Amino acid sequence: MELPNSEIQPNKRRRKKSSVWEHFTLEKTDEPGCIRACCNRCKKSFAYLKGSKQSGTSHLNRHITLGICMRNQQTKCSKTSAEPHKKPAREKPYFTSMSFDQGHCNDKIAKMIILHDYPLHMVEHKGFIDFARALQPQFNPLSLNTIQGDCVSIYLREKQNLLNLIDGIPGRVNLTLDLWTTNQTSGYVFLRGHFIDGDWNLHHPILNVFAVPFPDLDGSLNQTIVTCLKNWHLKDRLFAVLFHKLFFSETLMENMRDLLSFKNPVILNGELLRQNCYARVLSGLALDALWSMQETITKVRKSVQYVKSSKSIEERFWQLKQQLGVPSKMDLLIDDKNKWDTVYHMLVAAGELKEVFTCFEAFDPDYRISLTMDDWKQVENLCVCLKFLYDAAIFLTIQPYPTANLFFLEVSKLKVKLTEAIQDPFCCSMITSLQQNFDRYWSESCFILAIAVAMDPRYKMKLVESTFAQIFGENADPLRTVEDSLHEMFLEYSIIQVLPFTETNFDVGNDIMMKTDEFQDVSFDGSLFPAEDGLSDIEFYISDFTKSELSEYLEEPLEPSVQEFDILGWWRINGSKYPTLCRMASDILSMPVSTLSADSIFDTQIRKMDNNRSSLDSLTLEALICTKDWFHCESKPIDVVSHELVKIEY
Repeated sequence: MELPNSEIQPNKRRRKKSSVWEHFTLEKTDEPGCIRACCNRCKKSFAYLKGSKQSGTSHLNRHITLGICMRNQQTKCSKTSAEPHKKPAREKPYFTSMSFDQGHCNDKIAKMIILHDYPLHMVEHKGFIDFARALQPQFNPLSLNTIQGDCVSIYLREKQNLLNLIDGIPGRVNLTLDLWTTNQTSGYVFLRGHFIDGDWNLHHPILNVFAVPFPDLDGSLNQTIVTCLKNWHLKDRLFAVLFHKLFFSETLMENMRDLLSFKNPVILNGELLRQNCYARVLSGLALDALWSMQETITKVRKSVQYVKSSKSIEERFWQLKQQLGVPSKMDLLIDDKNKWDTVYHMLVAAGELKEVFTCFEAFDPDYRISLTMDDWKQVENLCVCLKFLYDAAIFLTIQPYPTANLFFLEVSKLKVKLTEAIQDPFCCSMITSLQQNFDRYWSESCFILAIAVAMDPRYKMKLVESTFAQIFGENADPLRTVEDSLHEMFLEYSIIQVLPFTETNFDVGNDIMMKTDEFQDVSFDGSLFPAEDGLSDIEFYISDFTKSELSEYLEEPLEPSVQEFDILGWWRINGSKYPTLCRMASDILSMPVSTLSADSIFDTQIRKMDNNRSSLDSLTLEALICTKDWFHCESKPIDVVSHELVKIEY
């Protein structure tokens, strides 16, 4: 029996205000003092009141909001005989009291567009509007201007967060400049920062994206960079700069050198300002090798394309492989000419199946591409060369980005491999050309990479000594250059307090403050002007005061050469022991060797901005690119980079 409205409250308490009563009716039962709640939709009965014990409404609300309630239950039951094998459709949840926040929805749409590079005008597409309204009928369609403003607002909010982070770092910032082209007479410069924060986390955010004339880069580039650095509060806070060789000009080099914290161009032979992106060097070497054998590569490519052109041809090819008993398990791959690693993989796979290709002409009369055994020998030699470059380049794709200490081993290993491969008479001519080109990069970068590996407590100067002995023989000048630069750089960190170093930085406590404060109480009995030998009184004092710290670090036993070693964690823990050296390590370890992102390492051409993006105004374009990069960095897992270990001979 249904209770009238006046009897809904059995205890004569206040009227119930829960929205659940819009979907339930209270009914008395034959049992005295027992009242149940009946669903108006499916007529299912639920306990509500029994004597003085009341069950509440939570279970009733779950029945409605979680989609448990079955609509038209009796109708569904009657259809089972007519459609015995048809699976009933899953009931949709029935939501009644959930509020809709248009602003929150707009923010999520803007973030979706940023993360996935969707075009801004998709919000005006009928398909998108219909989809959104199917999910939420109260959704109000957005205009292009609205979503553009939302994306910029997110960018400005995230930019302020990043600026606060940069303002709080105790060290300096490294920069890379990369270039994208367009279909117009303009290009885009990507300015990326590389730094370690106060908790010893490594960051690589894109700071700015701005348009420049291309290919004629003019003098405005320098002023634009200066403005960007000013906006990010990076004046006098640059440690090193790495840029694309297309940016090279004597004027730009001098202007950029003036922006560095270290004004001395002699330190590390000027390697703090470089134009030799390691990834582009490797790609250039790979392209040189591929170009030298383009005719043979074209024949291999056409052969692979023919086999992959239809299912039936591919089946005949694999049938022949089985008949010949070729053991290769590799599949044929069609390469992408814009990615040299795909060309390498295509050649490797085809080379392992060369016997099948050689016999395939007799098996398939339509296959008329002739590859001789000499051709396949050239492919084999080419793959040997490309493997050296591929193994070196794949290291650059590690995420998160490797710290700078790891690259001396990788670069010197490639140097040694190329030197040894010259002894092979079959690869000699090709390797000789590659080695000559690579030697230019080695001579321009080996000193700064050696300084970086010296900051690795597993190797310090030991790996540099053994590697230089192998490469330079008895010539001690390169090693002396590294040692002198290490001491000179350490001395400058001791003298020049470029950034305030508080007791909270790097969690090293009051010990650092005590050591830096001691300088303020020292009397030098004279001026700070240089003496006849070029050293000032303070330089003498600092050199003597800090020599023990650098010497202690280099003379301490090496850390165990474990494969997974958290070098940033090591410096975070040992910062109080080596306060000056840890500041130096934070700047050096964040130095980049490549201007390219991980997905561009194997590119054979400069990346091109699509027409949709290049048509946007500068602020919107920068907002979309930078914010996506920042979101992507936030989602990356922090992991310890593992790499091949090296045994050091003493």
